[in-house]
Amino acid sequence: MKYSAIDNKLFIENRKRLAASLKPNSIALFTSNDIMPTNADGSMGFVQNSDLFYLSGVDQEETILFIYPDAPNPEFREVLFVKETSELIAIWEGAKLNMAQATATSGIKKVLWNNGFDMFLQAVIFQAENIYLNSNEHTRRHINTETAEMRFNKTIISKFPLHKVERAAPVMHKLRAIKSKYEVDLIQQACNITEKGLRRLLKFVKPGVMEYQIEAELVHEFISNRSRGFAYGPIIASGANACVLHYVENNKECKAGDVILLDVAAEYANYASDLTRCLPVSGKFTARQKQVYNAVLRVMKGATAMLTVGNTIPEYHKAVGALMEKELVDLGLITMDDIKKQNPEWPAYKKYFMHGTSHFLGLDVHDVGDFNRKLEAGMVFTCEPGIYIPEENLGIRLENDILVTANGPDDLMKNIPLEAEAIEELMN
Repeated sequence: MKYSAIDNKLFIENRKRLAASLKPNSIALFTSNDIMPTNADGSMGFVQNSDLFYLSGVDQEETILFIYPDAPNPEFREVLFVKETSELIAIWEGAKLNMAQATATSGIKKVLWNNGFDMFLQAVIFQAENIYLNSNEHTRRHINTETAEMRFNKTIISKFPLHKVERAAPVMHKLRAIKSKYEVDLIQQACNITEKGLRRLLKFVKPGVMEYQIEAELVHEFISNRSRGFAYGPIIASGANACVLHYVENNKECKAGDVILLDVAAEYANYASDLTRCLPVSGKFTARQKQVYNAVLRVMKGATAMLTVGNTIPEYHKAVGALMEKELVDLGLITMDDIKKQNPEWPAYKKYFMHGTSHFLGLDVHDVGDFNRKLEAGMVFTCEPGIYIPEENLGIRLENDILVTANGPDDLMKNIPLEAEAIEELMN
């Protein structure tokens, strides 16, 4: 890992919150992700299971977390199982955590090698009534590959079929939606690294530069600042490419007169940031480009002000739609007649703004959380309205990361240039 050590108080507190949320006499089990293969003996590199990291801070494969708050033996209320390291592993892969290091990272006193997990579980599980098993329950989830978590759950259920199995995911979604100060600080660090990347680009972008060269500048800056790299696949979309919402080819030339839509951000310590900015390739927006840019900016500012305690995302999106509707009429893109005749299920403004404005942000870019839950202090959301006009080869989206607080929204990216004039001034 490139990031600095994290205070294990974060993980200790997270486990306390989980333990308080379980039914009486329950065991909760969490396992790490696989190292995913490519071809021959290659691999994609390791990305930890977000829930396991949230509860332990351990960032290596073949890890299992056992939590049993009501265990008769206090020593068995939290047990961490890690891969046994060796001189051979140290030579070929780099040493894994030893027991003392695993305790220092997680705050868990009882650490065992994972090859002893089956015997340990067999000895204690019959004292419990319920087993909480975790799964990746996300509305955007489309996974055909059987994950380590899926295999683990199958094994546990087949070995102990008479235990009542509970879903850990709803509990984790509720807990992870509220970020502690430790987590906010880590997200802020990711935002700060993203800022450095963008400021680097403001001096780099010019006619003739390739989209992939911009990507290279960013990844250099991110990794130089202890990030693993991009928090998600970078979108570097110039001209008409900006109207493709998930454009990822990043292989076109940036031409004079075009605008580049940059949806790019760094991760830090597994926590994500999420930024979108639009830069004029020539260093100055045309009158029309600035008109559309400022319309999106007004919607963004209005939407940000609505990310307050007590609001709900469905009501919020409805209100943002009303803001966008007015801007699109003023831009001459839709008419009042279009609005009168619109399908309520797909309003007229959706022709030019077809995605949602906000999603949860945290250990995952599209982080877990219940969109029907009222907003609470500690939640972090993106705010990312956009207007996409294919007939003008123009797409404008602006995005910052917003912390909901008792005193109103706190923009974690408030120091990153946003106004069109500020962008132009820094580019020139």
